[in-house]
Amino acid sequence: MDNFKKKTPGRPNLEYTPIRPHWTGSSKSEVSNYIFGSMKSSMTDVPAQTAAGSTLPLVGMPRDDEESALYNPFEHRKLTHPTSNTETLVHLLKGSLGSGILAMPLAFVNAGLWFGLGATLAIGAICTYCIHILVKCSHLLCRRAQIPSLGFADVAETAFLAGPEGLKKYSRLARFIINLFLVLDLMGCCCIYIVFVATNVKQVVDYYTHSHYDVRYYIVLTLVPLILINLIRKLKYLTPFSMIANVLIGAGVGITLYYIVMDLPAFSERKGIADLHHMPMFFGTVIFALEGIGVVMSLENNMKTPQHFIGCPGVLNTGMSVVVVLYAAVGFLGYLKYGDDTKGSVTLNLPVEDILAQAVKIMIAIAIFLTYSLQFYVPMEIIWKNVKHNFNEHKNVAEYGIRIGLVSITVIIAAALPNIGPFVTLIGAVCLSTLGMMFPAVIELVTYYEKPGYGRFNWILWKNIGLILFGVVGFITGTYVSIEEFSQHLEEV
Repeated sequence: MDNFKKKTPGRPNLEYTPIRPHWTGSSKSEVSNYIFGSMKSSMTDVPAQTAAGSTLPLVGMPRDDEESALYNPFEHRKLTHPTSNTETLVHLLKGSLGSGILAMPLAFVNAGLWFGLGATLAIGAICTYCIHILVKCSHLLCRRAQIPSLGFADVAETAFLAGPEGLKKYSRLARFIINLFLVLDLMGCCCIYIVFVATNVKQVVDYYTHSHYDVRYYIVLTLVPLILINLIRKLKYLTPFSMIANVLIGAGVGITLYYIVMDLPAFSERKGIADLHHMPMFFGTVIFALEGIGVVMSLENNMKTPQHFIGCPGVLNTGMSVVVVLYAAVGFLGYLKYGDDTKGSVTLNLPVEDILAQAVKIMIAIAIFLTYSLQFYVPMEIIWKNVKHNFNEHKNVAEYGIRIGLVSITVIIAAALPNIGPFVTLIGAVCLSTLGMMFPAVIELVTYYEKPGYGRFNWILWKNIGLILFGVVGFITGTYVSIEEFSQHLEEV
C-alpha cells in the first residue's frame, strides 16, 4: 500500500489512500478499515457544505466504538453562515407549510371526514419518525467516519459502504437514486407552487377585469420574478423571505379558517369514510403536504447547534407537531364546510366578491411564491455540486445560467400540467413515499446491520419492512390513480 500514499498539501503528518481499489482475499474488517482509513482528519477543517458535497471522500471509519464516541461531528463543522434554532424552525415550517395545506380539504374529500382526520395524524407521526431515523443515522455515521456532516445522499452512500459486504458496490447507485428523487421531488413541488400562485391570482384578476384568460398565461408571467428571487445563493439570506411568507400564509390560513367555520354543516352531512378507490389520492396528497424530508438534511447541516434539531422537544418535533395539527384542522374543517365541491386549493372556494377573500388569495399567492426559493435551494445545490467541476472559469456565470434554466423548466412544466389535484398526488406518491418512508428505512437497516444490530426479536428489521411495504403500496396506487386522473383531464380538454 505504500505506493498509494502521499502527503496531504499543508498537512505534513497526514496521509491518504485512494478508495475503492480491487481487493483479493481481504477480510471484511480490513476492507472497512481501508475504505474509511486515513483521510478522516482532513475532513474536520473543511466547511460542512464541502464535506457533504457530491464528491465526499468517504473515509475515516474509526477502528472501534470508543474512538467513534470520542468524535463529536458538531464541533468540527465550519459554517460561513450558520442558522440559529429559530431560523431553522422558520425554514422547517416554511418548507412544510406550503401549498400542501391548501390541498388538505381535497385530501379529505378522498378519505372521508373521520378517517381523514385519524389517517392524517397517523401519517404525520410516521413522516416525523422517518425524519428522525434519517437524522439519527446521519449522526451515527458521522461519528463512525469522523466526518462533520452528511447530506441525504451522503448518508445513503456512507451507510452502504460501511454496511454488508455485498452492498458496497451499490453505494454510488444509492447516492444517485436519492439525489435523483430529491431533484424530481423538489422541482415538482416548485411546479405545483407556480400553479397555486397562478390560479389564485387569476381568480382575483378575472373578477375585476371580467377577463377569462387561460391560467397558463398567469403561469408564464411568474417567470421573470421567480428568476430574480432565485439568483440568491445563500440559505441564510432567504430567512427574511421565509419570515414574510410565514406571516402571510399564517394570516391567509387564519382568514380562510374564519370563512370556513362560519355556518358549518352538521357532521352527518359528510361521509365519515370515502370509497376505497379514492384512498390513493388521499395518501398522495397528505404525503406531499406533510413530507419535508427533502430539505431536512440541508437545514440540519446549516445549524449552529445541530444537537437541538432532534430530541425532546427539539426543532423537528416542535415544527412537525405544529404542521400536522394545522394540516389536520384545515383538512377536516375545509371538507366539512365545502364537501365534494372542495377545489384543489381551498382558497378558490372563498367568495370571489369579498375583498377580504380576495386579499387572502393574494397573500397566499405571495407566500407560496416566496416559498419557491427555499424548495429550489436543495435541487440547485445537488445539481451544481455535480456539474461545477466542468466550469474552470466563469463559475458564477455558469451557476446563474443553470439557475435561470431550471426555473424556466419548472414554469414550462407547470404550464403544461396546470391540473393541480393529480399533480400533487403524483409527486407525493412517486417521490415522497420513496424519500420519506422507503429510503430512511433502508438506510437504517444498512446502518444498524452489524452494530448496534436490530434489537430484541429483530424489531428494527420488522419495523422497517413495514415502513417499506407501506411506502410501496402508496407509490403504486398513488401513481396509478394520478395518471388515470391526468388521462381523464386530457380527454375533457
